[in-house]
Amino acid sequence: MKKIIILGSTGSIGKQTLEVINKDKNKFKILLLSTDKNINLISKQIKNFKVENVVVTNKKKYKILKKKFKKIKIFPDFKKIDKKLKVKADYAMSAISGIEGLRPTINIIKKTKRIAIANKESLICGWSFIQKELKKNKTEFIPVDSEHFSIWSVIKDYKKSDIEKVILTASGGPFLNKKIKKNVSPKDAISHPNWTMGKKISIDSATMMNKIFEIIEAKKIFNLELNKFEILIHPKSYIHAIVKLKNGLIKIIAHDTDMKIPISNSIYMGNNNKNFIKSKKIDINILNSLNLQKVRIKKYPVIKILNRITKKESLFDTILVAINDELVKLFLENKIKFLDISSKIWHLINLPLFSKFRHQKPKNLAQIEKLNEFVRLKTSSLSVISKQK
Repeated sequence: MKKIIILGSTGSIGKQTLEVINKDKNKFKILLLSTDKNINLISKQIKNFKVENVVVTNKKKYKILKKKFKKIKIFPDFKKIDKKLKVKADYAMSAISGIEGLRPTINIIKKTKRIAIANKESLICGWSFIQKELKKNKTEFIPVDSEHFSIWSVIKDYKKSDIEKVILTASGGPFLNKKIKKNVSPKDAISHPNWTMGKKISIDSATMMNKIFEIIEAKKIFNLELNKFEILIHPKSYIHAIVKLKNGLIKIIAHDTDMKIPISNSIYMGNNNKNFIKSKKIDINILNSLNLQKVRIKKYPVIKILNRITKKESLFDTILVAINDELVKLFLENKIKFLDISSKIWHLINLPLFSKFRHQKPKNLAQIEKLNEFVRLKTSSLSVISKQK
């Protein structure tokens, strides 16, 4: 049986990973699941997959679940996992959202032969630490964002010097063909036309901030120069990446808007499995009308942030993630306007308070976590004060 670990099993990616596994449940053994506070859902997962190890990071919810399941091991954090999990997993999915997922991802690498990472923030803010652990433990890494999995599936067979251009596609979000009004509501902004996603990533899609993060992520994990990347609008989300090779070939990677495709491929890679997800037939109508477009900076002003990205890894990446996280949170709480997200990101990253970190390399995980808390606190206070004025 293939042994599995899922960090963030109650989130969107975690749930879809379990749905893939559930189709062939007798071939898998779930070693560990984790959640922050969704103990109702993880209780069902425990029973369905007969899970013996669970992490619940919310203290109150941890105590409740520990009383409910007395015969299994329930932990309040990931600190003891290394000693308690004696068996090494064949596959781990890291799907905890936010920078909070960085340390658990680092901790679990040593406990698995292959890790699929869906957590953007971990890869953006802590790639050097992740990479170090991957090499140390000889753990295979697969990115499972649809764009990064698509790029990886092509360039893993080529040298870095063979790559001429990498294009990531963006749907344009819910406002692609609409005028963005000042009174845009969170409900309007999270209504993605193609994907069913969480609120945070849906807002990032609407502002195009998700593409900024995806380019930073891709630059790091594929070790390519920033000028080799480009973003194109593709409203149908059928094409996920385009790779132009120096030998003249252009490889276009397409699949349905279903995250189970990269997830199932990362699980079953190299195996002749009959339970692979059954995708739809090739959509000729979409292929005949790809409608690729250049990104309009007036529509998506955050794109100019690409000019501020540093060549070398720095704490600027953590600054950017933390500022955006907090601004999206404030918007979802109706404390700032939708258009404020883009304008305030640009304003804040240029403040001396934050810009001084641009060329500082992260020293350790604690520094990243501390800086994240500091930036979010400052972002919130500065944004609320400016609104009151």
